[in-house]
Amino acid sequence: MKTIDGDYLVVGSGLAGLTAALKLAGSGRVILATKCALDDSNSDWAQGGISCVALPDDTLEAHIQDTLHTGVGLCRESAVRAIIEGSQAAICELEAFGVQFERDRATGNYHLGQEGGHSARRVLHAGDITGRQVIKALVARIHETPNIEIYTAAMAIDLVTTGWIGLPGTNRCVGAYFLDRRTGEVFAVRSPHTILATGGAGKVYCYTSNPDLATGDGIAMAWRAGLPIKNMEMVQFHPTCLYHPRAKSFLISEAVRGEGARLVAGDGRAFMLEYDKRAELAPRDVVARAIDQEMKIRGDRCVFLDITHRSKGFLTKRFPNIYETCLSLGIDMAMDPIPVVPAAHYLCGGVEAAVDGMTALPGLQCCGETACTGMHGANRLASNSLLEALVCARATADRLSAESAERHDGNTVTIPAWRSGDAVPSDEAVVVEHNWDEVRTCMWDYVGIVRTNKRLERAARRIQNIRREIRQYYLDYLITPDVLELRNIAVVAELVVRCAQQRRESRGLHFTLDYPHPLAGGTAKETFIQDAPGDTTQ
Repeated sequence: MKTIDGDYLVVGSGLAGLTAALKLAGSGRVILATKCALDDSNSDWAQGGISCVALPDDTLEAHIQDTLHTGVGLCRESAVRAIIEGSQAAICELEAFGVQFERDRATGNYHLGQEGGHSARRVLHAGDITGRQVIKALVARIHETPNIEIYTAAMAIDLVTTGWIGLPGTNRCVGAYFLDRRTGEVFAVRSPHTILATGGAGKVYCYTSNPDLATGDGIAMAWRAGLPIKNMEMVQFHPTCLYHPRAKSFLISEAVRGEGARLVAGDGRAFMLEYDKRAELAPRDVVARAIDQEMKIRGDRCVFLDITHRSKGFLTKRFPNIYETCLSLGIDMAMDPIPVVPAAHYLCGGVEAAVDGMTALPGLQCCGETACTGMHGANRLASNSLLEALVCARATADRLSAESAERHDGNTVTIPAWRSGDAVPSDEAVVVEHNWDEVRTCMWDYVGIVRTNKRLERAARRIQNIRREIRQYYLDYLITPDVLELRNIAVVAELVVRCAQQRRESRGLHFTLDYPHPLAGGTAKETFIQDAPGDTTQ
């Protein structure tokens, strides 16, 4: 088995992974591994922008309070403050890397978007493809930077820890196993410092705004390595995903509502003021539940987003990608309301981690959507996701660079060769497809926007049975990318269900008919799971 050595292993090539790799390249050899192409990530799909205070009458404290209010008592205030206070320096560095945010031609000031939950315009954007523009600039800089060795089509299998190998002393992460998706070869990367930046897990649900790669790989790997996982029940459903048979996971950005779009039912009635005085600019959990309720009351398959009061010129300039995509499907958003439905969008929980990426396992860091820093609490404020990924990746790299003189035994440990045992090539791939569909359908039906104890119990039983089948399949047959992703989404699904069962209240993104109100008192309690049974590799 081939073993590759590096000073730093970065798993994932979204905003967090690319930022960490760039920042660490001056301190040692960086191995950057990603399961798809270098520019293929959840971050690349982000439309709205990055929240950052940029107006004279706006303040960091206002941004902090908006974030805490949206998080409904579950945020970690120290993390919120650290990330928001680091936002302006992080944006300056992004611009130094070549990112160009839209500015007003007359004044030269940033053109700022308004999104739900924000008390001021503070969303920097590059048209309506902010994520794509940011990733494009960072990928170009990655290719120009020495000391970064890139491995694409490298699917992470599991972390390698000294405890799993059987070495004495404190358990420590010393790298990971990978599957080369092109050749089927298993190889290892050995490093004293591993950074998980693998993104979210939207594909745990049938309907999601996420790309196919969002299968919760880092969270599942960390849980199997014994790390604490927190607040997984807090799954954010974006209120406005395009509803069309030929549209796959296409998001209608919250910025469209920020520019005055109204949500209307099938009969043309604007309904959001019936649910919240902030109407379309209420936080996402409120808007998603309102849409879900309207669809159930009327028996409709979607609602509509109406911005026809805006001119075609304004829409094509402000939302060129959304406008062209809708038009290609026969929807002229200057004349036609856009059919939309809620879809799984962002995971506020994840691997317990500090703002600087530190986790409970020495040698392992987590940042981006894989991590749960406490920034988002029970509901993420719009456009805070890219901000968290950016600031935390910078903080992680800064800490590791400052510790660069300290070297552990990660590069001297012998990682055991991958053993396939008696596994054979699969002749029952249909089992993988069936289980994949069953996990996602189960989660959509029973662990969606509105939950009950009975639905969660049904989901728990079904997911546990599916996981047993997957475990046996994993042992009997040679691994493939599909099997690895199925294994991971099933783990993440179980973690979401178990955390949801722990929370006996409705708070933020977790709404249950059995406990329709939040518990009285101050800061809410976090849900917590740490019980991996050593279910790691072979």
